[in-house]
Amino acid sequence: MPSRKFADGEVVRGRWPGSSLYYEVEILSHDSTSQLYTVKYKDGTELELKENDIKPLTSFRQRKGGSTSSSPSRRRGSRSRSRSRSPGRPPKSARRSASASHQANIKEARREVEVKLTPLILKPFGNSISRYNGEPEHTERNDIPHKNTQEKFNLSQESSYISTQYSLRPRREEVKLKEIDSKEEKFIAKELAVRTFEVTPIRAKDLEFGGVPGVFLIMFGLPVFLFLLLLMCKQKDPSLLNFPPPLPALYELWETRVFGVYLLWFLIQVLFYLLPIGKVVEGTPLIDGRRLKYRLNGFYAFILTSAVIGTSLFQGVEFHYVYSHFLQFALGATVFCVVLSVYLYMRSLKAPRNDLSPASSGNAVYDFFIGRELNPRIGTFDLKYFCELRPGLIGWVVINLVMLLAEMKIQDRAIPSLAMILVNSFQLLYVVDALWNEEALLTTMDIIHDGFGFMLAFGDLVWVPFIYSFQAFYLVSHPNEVSWPMASLIIVLKLCGYVIFRGANSQKNAFRKNPSDPKLAHLKTIHTSMGKHLLVSGWWGFVRHPNYLGDLIMALAWSLPCGFNHILPYFYVIYFTMLLVHREARDEYHCKKKYGMAWEKYCQRVPYRIFPYIY
Repeated sequence: MPSRKFADGEVVRGRWPGSSLYYEVEILSHDSTSQLYTVKYKDGTELELKENDIKPLTSFRQRKGGSTSSSPSRRRGSRSRSRSRSPGRPPKSARRSASASHQANIKEARREVEVKLTPLILKPFGNSISRYNGEPEHTERNDIPHKNTQEKFNLSQESSYISTQYSLRPRREEVKLKEIDSKEEKFIAKELAVRTFEVTPIRAKDLEFGGVPGVFLIMFGLPVFLFLLLLMCKQKDPSLLNFPPPLPALYELWETRVFGVYLLWFLIQVLFYLLPIGKVVEGTPLIDGRRLKYRLNGFYAFILTSAVIGTSLFQGVEFHYVYSHFLQFALGATVFCVVLSVYLYMRSLKAPRNDLSPASSGNAVYDFFIGRELNPRIGTFDLKYFCELRPGLIGWVVINLVMLLAEMKIQDRAIPSLAMILVNSFQLLYVVDALWNEEALLTTMDIIHDGFGFMLAFGDLVWVPFIYSFQAFYLVSHPNEVSWPMASLIIVLKLCGYVIFRGANSQKNAFRKNPSDPKLAHLKTIHTSMGKHLLVSGWWGFVRHPNYLGDLIMALAWSLPCGFNHILPYFYVIYFTMLLVHREARDEYHCKKKYGMAWEKYCQRVPYRIFPYIY
């Protein structure tokens, strides 16, 4: 077994992957099998390096000599000059010596910059509190890029020192050397800018969702679980004691006409997306520094969809067809999602490296699930951005309306029940809020970190419209009468959740857009080595994820109108709690790795995660 060169806890210099720059790191551990050292940089970043990418500190000691002259008198530090020349003009040999010395000092300055600089890693990968509310999962509060003044200051100090140390040279030579200094500074600044956008490959132990086995089970388990829930809900007694429900034959679940209707719905939303209405904004910087453009017209698409649905109802179109073929629509959407996922993975194999998702791993199964390409586009049509809000989210509202009409027809009601009205109203507000604040989606983890694969495709096109409408689907077959006093309490609970949810999101988004806004001057922050700030007051000083807290309160308000006869309508609350706890854990992991000591300080200032007084 080869012996290791560096011990645990030893402070050395480690080369930053893909560059020639070395930074001070601490040895954390050594893997004897792979012969890789796990090291920790000053900003908290942990990486695995080969032994030949690590050097002891003694290799970077600065040279004291500034002159290349071999004169013994100069070696002894003598300052004597020739008496035959003017004191204001040094001899030619001295000028050559000073020039050579200056060049040596430039190299020394560059070397010192390489040693002293703290690496910048752009990982703006946060996530929404749900996939559709425009809420970043990361707890970073300022996504505006900042220049790292620390590096700039160190460099300009060195340049200033070099320029003034040898002030006896002719003015013309000084100007020339200043130009060299300026070029050196620009070169290093440019190199740092490139390094800023480098992406570190994901190691096998960093794979999420249980790695390859986990995502494999999710891809096969979620569709099956979805159909079991819908079948349970259609039973007269949806008790868990009656699980599993009777399974229909597979041919009964597939209808080509239903699939055609679903494709028509999808294409109508594509048409609304392509309309040249709404403002165009730029997204966050990509790996190569580019910013993609997005047209914000989701709210207009919702208005146009509402007009089409209203016109169809006026013309006598029977929407009960959707309810009676609800399982067939769910299967059609699932098939479409699988076909889309295969297409996305196949096209990603030809995508340039800079277009790949930071979450991709190189494993075919994992990348098919998480998404390999970050922003798959057909021309200017962004597939991921379109699917995030349009077919599924707007479809959720349409399905709720279908369930309201089905309740009136099946239960022979002149008007919908109060419970159905509450569920429809609450969820309509949620969708309209997401579409109205569409721009906030551009800073979510879904857009800037996760690729577009089966995970987002199934979540956007199947899970959201068919599971988020579960309460309305339940009330069609299992009516529940809600008294007005109870309804008032539920409304108050919903409004409290919405105020927390929208207040936290608005405060964060305003701070990201303009941290120096006078309206935000009262907010306290913690500065990070990334040049960004973490909010530690306002909503974000109450708990680390106030948006999650508000979202969970609203989710409970959606389920309460269904009563307490069965636990099935509360599945959404249970699932959503598990989802947000998992996302909170992802937040903690990424933010701790990204911000290092600043995040630990933030956690001390704001100890509560989602719920106050619960760690």
